[in-house]
Order: sequence, then C-alpha cells, then structure tokens
Amino acid sequence: MTVKPISPPSPEVNLDSRTPMPAELKTETIAVPPPETVETDAIAVEGSVEEAEPEIDDFAIRYDPIAIANHYRSRFLEVWGRLLTIIWKFGFWYFKVWSDRKLGQSDRNERKRAVRLRDILTELGPAFIKVGQALSTRPDLVPPLYLEELTTLQDQLPPFPNEVAYQFIEEELGDRPENIYAELSPDPLAAASLGQVYKGKLKTGETVAVKVQRPGLSESIALDIYILRKLAIWVQNNFKFIRSDLVAIMDEFGSRIYEEMDYSHEGRNAERFRELYGHIKDIYVPGIYWDYTGRRVLTMEWVTGTKLTNLEEIAAKGIDARYLIEVGVQCSLRQLLEHGFFHADPHPGNLLASPDGKLVYLDFGMMSEVKPYQRYGLLEAVVHLVNRDFEGLAHDYVKLEFLSPDTDLTPIIPALASVFNDALGASVAELNFKSITDQLSALMYEYPFRVPAYYALIIRSLVTLEGIAINVDPNFKVLSKAYPYVAKRLLSDPAPQLRTSLRLLLFKEGTFRWNRLENLLKNAKNSDDYDINQVLDQTLDFIFSERGEFIREYLARELVNNIDLASQNAIAKAQQKVAEWMGVKAPRPAVETMSEGDRQRMEHIRRILAILQETKGFDPILLVQRVPNLLAKPEVRDLSQQVAGDLAGRAVARLIREVLLPEETAGKPTRNGYSSRPELKPSPRLSLPAAAFRVEE
Repeated sequence: MTVKPISPPSPEVNLDSRTPMPAELKTETIAVPPPETVETDAIAVEGSVEEAEPEIDDFAIRYDPIAIANHYRSRFLEVWGRLLTIIWKFGFWYFKVWSDRKLGQSDRNERKRAVRLRDILTELGPAFIKVGQALSTRPDLVPPLYLEELTTLQDQLPPFPNEVAYQFIEEELGDRPENIYAELSPDPLAAASLGQVYKGKLKTGETVAVKVQRPGLSESIALDIYILRKLAIWVQNNFKFIRSDLVAIMDEFGSRIYEEMDYSHEGRNAERFRELYGHIKDIYVPGIYWDYTGRRVLTMEWVTGTKLTNLEEIAAKGIDARYLIEVGVQCSLRQLLEHGFFHADPHPGNLLASPDGKLVYLDFGMMSEVKPYQRYGLLEAVVHLVNRDFEGLAHDYVKLEFLSPDTDLTPIIPALASVFNDALGASVAELNFKSITDQLSALMYEYPFRVPAYYALIIRSLVTLEGIAINVDPNFKVLSKAYPYVAKRLLSDPAPQLRTSLRLLLFKEGTFRWNRLENLLKNAKNSDDYDINQVLDQTLDFIFSERGEFIREYLARELVNNIDLASQNAIAKAQQKVAEWMGVKAPRPAVETMSEGDRQRMEHIRRILAILQETKGFDPILLVQRVPNLLAKPEVRDLSQQVAGDLAGRAVARLIREVLLPEETAGKPTRNGYSSRPELKPSPRLSLPAAAFRVEE
C-alpha cells in the first residue's frame, strides 16, 4: 500500500533511508488540530486588556508561563486538588521513613520505602519522574537500595493502550499504522516518562524505533509546572537567603520539557547533534526518518545496545565501559565548550554501548545551549583555578552571571581561596564536580551568589555523566580526563580570551613557567583531534605579531643569556685545552657555567622537544620549511638585531671589567665562575651603568 506520511510523497521520493528534513520542519512547527477543546471564559489579566483564556493546546508546543498561569488561575479546585495529592503522597511517605528511624526499623524497611518512593514519582507523572531520573545517577547522594529502585524509572513505566498510540500515529502521519509500517511490535518495548517506544520496520526494509507521546501529557505537565513555579515564587519571596533565581531555573526547566514534548523539535535536535558530534571517534547518533515523524510521533533508526549501568552484560560482550565513559566525557566537553549545543539529559537510559563498542546517544528532547562568552568564561575559570588566582576567579563569576557587576568582591576573594584551597588538594585533576558543588554551597548562601538558569542545566548534565562514571569506576576523575581537551583549546584556540588565559598560565611575574608548557603539551597530545602543526603555525604567527611583543622580549632575554653563557663556557674550555697543550697554567678554570635554574630550564626544553617528537603528526621538516617566511618578517629582523646588540653590549662590558677594571672584579663570583685574581678593595674611581652588568635570571 501507499505510505502516507505528513506530506504525501510523490512516486519519485525514495523512503529507503534517512530522508533529508523537510524545509518546512526547519522553520515552523507543525500545527495539529486539537482532538478536544476546553471550555473557558474571558478573564482579566493584570496589565493587559481582557482576552479569551488560552486553551491547553495553545501552549502545548511552546512553554508560556503567562498563558499557563492565566489558564489555571481560576481553576482553584483543580490546582488545590493536585497540590494536596502531592503533599499527601510525600507527607505520608516521609512519616513512614521518620517512624522507621524512631523505631529502629530503617534497615528492615528501607527497600519497601524505596519502592514506595519510586511508585509515588511514577504516580505523580512526568515532571516528578524527571526528578527521580536525575537522582538515579547519583550513588554519592542516594542510598544503594533507593538508587536501584529509582533506576527503573528510566524505562519501566506503565504503558498506555495501543489504541491511543495508533490514533496518534494516524493523526500525525495521515494513515493507519498498518498502512505506514510493514511491521510494528504488538506491545511497546519501553515506556518512558513522555512516551512509549515500539519496534517497527518500514515497507522499504529498515528497522526503526517508533516513539509515540503519552496522552494528556501537555495538561499534566502544565499543571505540575504551574504548581512548582508558584512554589518557587513563594520560596523566593519568603526566604531571602536564597539568592538563586528559582523562577528562572523553573522556566528553563519548563522550556526544556515543552521542547521535549515536540517530537519534530527533537528530530531537529538529533540531526544537529549528529552533524556536530557524530564524527567523534566511537560516538554514534541514530538518524531520523522525517517522512514518518510528527509532533507526537518520532521514527528513528533502531539501534541495539546495552545501558552503561549494566556492567556485567557490557563486560560479557568484551566492551570496555570505562573507555566509553572517557568517550562520553570528551563528547560532553565539545558540547559545552566548543559548540555550546549540549545534551541536558544524559541519564543511563539515553546512553548505550553498541555491540561494536560505540557510545550511542538517544533522546534529544531536552537540549540546551551555552553562549560563546559563557564557554570562554568557563575555560578562563579553569585557568584561574589552576593558577589559584582567586581574584580572577571572582571576576569570572561576574562574567558568568553568578554575581552582579556591582558586587563588592573584597570579602568573596579570600572566601573562594579558602574553599578551593581545601578542595583542590594536590591537583585540579583530582577534583570531581560533586566536591566543587559541595564546597560552593555554603559560600553561595553567605554571599550574594545566584545560580543562572543556563548553569543549572550544565551542572545537571555534568553531574549526571559523573554519576554514571562513578558507577562504572568509583575512582574515575572527570577533570583528569577533561584536561587534555582544555590544554588543546588553550594551545590552539586563537580567541583573544584564551590567548590571555594562556599568557596568565605560562607567565608569572615576568618569568616563563616551562613546567606549565610541558604539562600542556603532554596533555594536549592525548586529545584525538589535536593538530600540533596547526598549533605551531598559530604559535609562530602569534609570537611574531603585535600581540606577541611581550613573548619576543622574553625570548630575546633568554637567547642573549643562553648564547652568552655558551660562548663564555666555550672560551673557558678552549683556554683550558690550550693551556694543557702548552703545559702552562690556565688563566682561569673551565667551570660549569650553568646555574641550577639554567639546568632545570634546559631539562624542560629537552623534555618539550621529546614531547613534540612523540606527538602524532609532528614533522620537523615542515617547521624548517617555515623558516624562510619567518625570516622575511620585520619582527624577526628586529628580534635578531636586539639579540646581536645585547650580546655585543655584554662583550664590551665584560672587556671593560676584565681589562680596565681588574681590581674591581678580582675574586668575585660571575656567571662564568670565579676570577683567579685575589680579591681587592673596590675602587670608586670609575663605574658603568648597572644595567651593563646585569644578567637576567
């Protein structure tokens, strides 16, 4: 029979693969006639003229808190009935837990209480299920028995009748399921918080997953969000010590849930996610079949896989779960810090290990974005944390909108130092996100911090991923796996913000920290898409540009110091050899000319050269080929003239010291060793500027 998707295809259209997304779906939302209407009356809205109250379906696709508030403002019985249901269920459950503690029966009844909590969340619907899903990935917050029960919220919810699902398919795709799909499983294989999934096969032979939305979803979500938002307003108005914008966080959460309810929006998210991150090694994103997708029905490629929490089954298939977690960390870093488009709901049900050892992402309904200035702000905060520059970190909090621009940072800087010095310990890599949030919680209550809405979803995403990682390996440190990517970005990103951060990281009070550069290069070479030749190109371009003047000045000093030392040492050794050959006493002994600092610096340089040679893609021939172009730059000519001039100046100063002022330098230490002449009382008769004798350390 003829397939009848949303827009009936012509006979020439090929439906045997993931077809391109229709242009109309990219720019506007599909309007589906509501199956039923709700009787409403005109109401007066504060600050506006009287208008007809919006229907539920008017805001079923787009989250509109004003429309939702207007809809429920006059429905006291419905709102209070729901609120009392919530209070009764949780209140009675908490009373039982409290009684168990008082009677000493907590251990015996713990599983029973955990099962009841899971049932309460399930009974209360999708909004509360989302809360349970977030908790199910935190073994450091939730006791093991509760964790076990909450994990079943991911994919073991009661299904709704097939007849309702088939009706939605017909309304969205324009025909009965049997006329659209060659096969469809008789029962759903999984029932999630917002819908249920069937396994099917297209008439062209592809195996697909067909997700159908739950009935009455927009009504139940709207009511719960209305209650939770009203509660957030009340808490914010009555508890002044809570400075976070709870209403904005609730609105952000509501927006994401409403986007998740629009399956055509989810399809667009999936394709964008696939385009941005599908090329990363061992990441897989299923394709979308647009001719079989609508607002309440989503048809996507079927993927066989195992949840990352099922460690025994993963191990039995010979898959390294820890490696997949590392892949997930690298993908998350690119989501948050590179493109800014990130998966805000990576719970265990949405991350699978495929049979061929790839990490599969599912469920793209809840996504969010990080703006460019926020991405760079997060990277700058990491650098300030590494440097223990807590004044810079305080300013980062202003840029990231945790603190208002007029906040007095004077008392906050030492407080940050106290918090992070305790948390950092020996290494930033040993930190986990839980320790950071725990350390900051008390600080944010004491000082005027507020949690931005965008940051709440970032933390939710990161702590969820970290929770899965801890379940796989209790010793897994997310930041230790993240640092290679951060190092790569610092070395290769030409953005002015990160160039400044790199300078702060490598220079301290005019001294170059070779150990930091060595550490950055060592970590960056472990990043899969690290291009050392690109880094060298960018480094050379930056050094010999107007912005790199401070580095050229440092290079000039280092070149002068090291060439001068090497030449003095060569002369001393030559004099010693000639004296030995002629059988006379050398005018001065050939001693080691390098200080301990020089030796350490040379050792760092040797190790850096070794790291470069070990780095994938490094080709010294390419570096040599860049020399002619560099020599043509006026900055290179200026640098060489500066070095030659400084060396000549030192040679003249040394000649004056040794020939014209022998009594002034007799017996005094120099970078070259000690003069063989006895120490004499210094004479004030003739002096040269101190700068002529100074040797930079």
